[in-house]
Amino acid sequence: MIEFPRVEYQTHPSAYRHWKLTFDGPVATLAADFDENANLRPGYKLKLNSYDLGVDIELHDAINRIRFEHPEVRSVIITSLKDKVFCSGANIFMLGVSSHAWKVNFCKFTNETRNGLEDASRYSGLKFLAAVNGACAGGGYELALACDEIVLIDDRSSAVSLPEVPLLGVLPGTGGLTRVTDKRKVRHDLADIFCTTNEGVRGQKAKDWRLVDEIAKPAQFDAQVRARALALAQLSDRPADAKGIRLGALQRSIEADRLVYDHVVVDIDRVRRLASFTVHAPLEPPADDLATIEAAADQWYPLALARQLDDAILQMRTHELDIGIWLIQTRGNAASVLAMDACLLAHRQHWLVRETIGWLRRSFSRLDLTSRSLFAIVDQSSCFAGSFFELALACDRIYHLALPDAPDQAPLITLSEVNFGSYPMATDESRLQRRFYGEQAQLDALYAVMGKGLDADQAHTLGLNTRNPDDIDWQDELRLAIEERVAMSPDALTGMEANLRFNGQENMLTRVFGRLTAWQNWIFQRPNAVGEKGALKVYGKGERAIFDWHRV
Repeated sequence: MIEFPRVEYQTHPSAYRHWKLTFDGPVATLAADFDENANLRPGYKLKLNSYDLGVDIELHDAINRIRFEHPEVRSVIITSLKDKVFCSGANIFMLGVSSHAWKVNFCKFTNETRNGLEDASRYSGLKFLAAVNGACAGGGYELALACDEIVLIDDRSSAVSLPEVPLLGVLPGTGGLTRVTDKRKVRHDLADIFCTTNEGVRGQKAKDWRLVDEIAKPAQFDAQVRARALALAQLSDRPADAKGIRLGALQRSIEADRLVYDHVVVDIDRVRRLASFTVHAPLEPPADDLATIEAAADQWYPLALARQLDDAILQMRTHELDIGIWLIQTRGNAASVLAMDACLLAHRQHWLVRETIGWLRRSFSRLDLTSRSLFAIVDQSSCFAGSFFELALACDRIYHLALPDAPDQAPLITLSEVNFGSYPMATDESRLQRRFYGEQAQLDALYAVMGKGLDADQAHTLGLNTRNPDDIDWQDELRLAIEERVAMSPDALTGMEANLRFNGQENMLTRVFGRLTAWQNWIFQRPNAVGEKGALKVYGKGERAIFDWHRV
């Protein structure tokens, strides 16, 4: 098996190879100028602003830097510096030479990054405008669709398209097809034509079909884009006079079987195929006055925790495919966690605190969306309180140690206000709402015990843990549960877990990730896509794909 260098999810604008980030008052511009020779892995070139994981890593970094380092920015223009090309989507040759796991993880990170634009618009008041000044296809159109508005240049050649079905034999980008219907509400018969037409749709027809918001002739394009960006900026409540903070490089140690950050440690047991995530509470309650928070900048505990947890999840997703179970543990003082929550809630209207809550929200959501079995372990050293209990609620099971003979030493679970809506899932529900199907009587009962430490039996009565074995059975029950889980089919578990984690009413994001988990996963493995004469394999070689015509 070919060994590739470790993927680094940290970067900085000074190291960007693909994006140009500039600022002009309340408007930032992210211009695509992808370096075709800066591919993340060998075997392809990023021609025509086609992208790979490295491009999206830079995009993810740029959006976070706008959020934290430039609070004065209220709208972002996403456009291209290449002539006649906005973005041609994911690089097809990259997909053709990549493993199945690489393709799926790449698609997941790409979708999470595009969801991040919508998250910033909804929660942070940061608005996005796609200035489509050339051909815009596949994942390039997905990027445009993630923006609040799309302006298309009307030059008789530039078009938007989702050509995956006719060209590649795969599902039109999961986020693309879903946003066309759920977000832009394109009529389904028009969407059918759109998704089966190689050349896409341009000009007035693109506007009439709701595929874009506005069109503009080349002479008026730049002025119209600027005017729309300023109009979107007027809708934002981001502070014009705030001073941003610098996001420094994460300090961490990556060892053969261990990832070590200041507040997060991951220990890997390769024999048992499991990893233990240990999240450490602050040694003291974090600062809760705004001046101290701003002075702490990226070292403020909640922000540092969010960044470290996010990076640890991405590292484990990308590089540890054989590690099928993640055990989620916490260590420290629950009172410090509850004090952190009180601070977040008290100052949640302040731009920096709001952005920090957002990064925590997105990190917890990334955990929800990870295709690993997740077990929370509530033992004697735990501090599953408030924000930390969200980690347990994201898990498939919660094991909570009961100590009937030493009740004063029993590990406790404590709810805080943040568990009732501060960190909504992709479903728009809190994890408590998801857990109890929104049943109000149950949620009222939980609200009534907010702030009270609950031992294993009390938590079990309220439905807050899965199992509450005593100290006699604890080790054996955990061992058996883990051994049984790792013996099961990873594919079957991925499908089951995704269905159970996102029960109830669907929305656009659950449909995006449901398709990514099941439909796209399946299509990417079919011979029609990746067989010797599959569409992905023969793309660009001047050959026609050979399909198995059976409908399955």
